[in-house]
Amino acid sequence: MRLLNLLLICWCQGIPMMQLLGVPGLGMMPIRHFQTRMPAVPSATSRSTLTRQWELLKLLPPKGPGITTLELQRLLGDAGHETTKRTIERDLVELSRLFPLQCNNKGMPYGWHWMPGKSAELPGITLGEALTLRLVEGSIRPLIPAFMLKTLEPRFNLARQKLEAMSEENPSARWQDKVASVQPELTQIPPEINADLLDVIQQALMNDTQLSCRYYSAHKNQFHNFTLNPLGLVQRAHTTYLIASAEPFDDIRQFVVHRFEEARGLPTQCFKPEGFDLQDYVDSGAMQFGTHEKIKLEAWISEGLARLLQETPISHDMLLVAEDEGSRLTATVNDSWELKWWILSHAGSIQIQQPQGLRDEIQQRLRAALELHEQAPDS
Repeated sequence: MRLLNLLLICWCQGIPMMQLLGVPGLGMMPIRHFQTRMPAVPSATSRSTLTRQWELLKLLPPKGPGITTLELQRLLGDAGHETTKRTIERDLVELSRLFPLQCNNKGMPYGWHWMPGKSAELPGITLGEALTLRLVEGSIRPLIPAFMLKTLEPRFNLARQKLEAMSEENPSARWQDKVASVQPELTQIPPEINADLLDVIQQALMNDTQLSCRYYSAHKNQFHNFTLNPLGLVQRAHTTYLIASAEPFDDIRQFVVHRFEEARGLPTQCFKPEGFDLQDYVDSGAMQFGTHEKIKLEAWISEGLARLLQETPISHDMLLVAEDEGSRLTATVNDSWELKWWILSHAGSIQIQQPQGLRDEIQQRLRAALELHEQAPDS
């Protein structure tokens, strides 16, 4: 642990690991010694050496026969650390004085690995992981509540630090300038969730105990008191739902977590329907608000919409047949609110043919929208 603490100091100060080699009494060296001797702002060369060595340690296997320096050179290059075989050999020799590393010299070429039982899980992420996190960060932030973001912030910060360090090591790469995320202009802000109430709900889920709560029903615009049997939490877009049954009923309902005003854990064991499985519940379409039934959608769509659906189909069995000035669409989909919102968003490019009930509902909604917009706006 003293060695790892010292390495963390080196990371903050930007000290290459091999600079520690001449330090006697490694574990006893006072921290102030490094703070006074080292520059406040480490050089790019120091950070480059440290990040390369750190990556090198992460690449070493836990046991023999080990990995060759040529293979390490290739893997380091893939991670963004272009270096020579000779530099890697020098790093390994010097790192073996600090870490329990072993060189397998029983055959050629030599292989390097951690000593048996001595491998370490080192913090950090690969270049690919850093790029992926930077790409999804902007997309995730508007969708999930603050309490979930808190658990991801350390990884997002680590990704930014990784890309900044790589850009300083190789200015021509400029990794930070090569990834970006664009959000839709109209996005809803995730609702705030009371962290204390969420903790109570999570504890009840973990302990399989009941909840006493006060809940706001947006549909009825009033509060209700419930004794709930919590069964699971589901994240749908930017809204978190508690899946539960409410005493004395056994039907499974969905409660929006940010609408809980009060929640208190009870010592009584919760009732769980026989055979209930949260993933099966989600897969059944229960979270796709509507009838949850599968329907065979048949429609005419424009050429432009057909091109879009060829790239992003709406179902696995979707079929497009080209016709004059458009295509015939057939697909098995859930009869959900989202389906109707999608159809209405493409109102000028799609004509529903079957099922008749869906066609009638879309016509009714379009007529209502037209009547509303034909009215003169209030002055």
